Amino acid sequence: MELAGKRVLVTGGGSGIGLGIALALAREGCRVAIAGRSEEKLRGAAAQFDGRPPILAHPCDVADRGDVTRLFAWLSQEGFDPLDILVNSAGINVQRRKMAELDPADWDRVLAVNATGAFNTMHAALPGMRKQRDGLVVNVSSIAGKRALLLGGAAYCAAKFALTALGTEVGLEERPNGIRVTNVYPGEVDTPILEQRPVPVPAEKRALMVHPEDIAACVVTIAKLPRHVLVPELVITPLYQEYA
Repeated sequence: MELAGKRVLVTGGGSGIGLGIALALAREGCRVAIAGRSEEKLRGAAAQFDGRPPILAHPCDVADRGDVTRLFAWLSQEGFDPLDILVNSAGINVQRRKMAELDPADWDRVLAVNATGAFNTMHAALPGMRKQRDGLVVNVSSIAGKRALLLGGAAYCAAKFALTALGTEVGLEERPNGIRVTNVYPGEVDTPILEQRPVPVPAEKRALMVHPEDIAACVVTIAKLPRHVLVPELVITPLYQEYA
């Protein structure tokens, strides 16, 4: 198995896209650790994989640098240092997202999780990747991080644009060190974040959306590419969703 034994951390791994990627990489034989804010959700997510090695889980709020420091200390104890693959999939949105109704505290929290959180984990993971002169970072952004969308709201779009810029710039910096950075830009995806939509999404529409396993399949393919090959950006949308 091409990815067997690779050391992987997936943030936001308790549900949605992060969980889909974690399961897919675990099935490829990777050693996978997932992180998220809810320990109970993480335990349930890890239990969905019954293969070997098992998925490990550790609670962490990526917006809290102290939490991230503790997460990486735990990873080192578990033999995940250095990481081979980091997947930044932690992300949130809020229901009241239009500028006229957006709570400044929600603005701060969305930026902290969706953008600063990725900075925190990358800052912690990159030294080890530099030392081994190899590594892959996958940032789950959004098409709202390339084209501002009313549907996403002010804070979410701003945070995803920030993540887009962060991943792109760090990717340019780290190429000489053998580190590849891929930004993934999904359109509408059937994940629990839809529960924060101002208007509920009907089941028939959710069925037509991109699903976490679709994005996971793309990430596995990217991870299997030769070390001299880079996919800087990947846009993936449901067929019905216009993107240009």
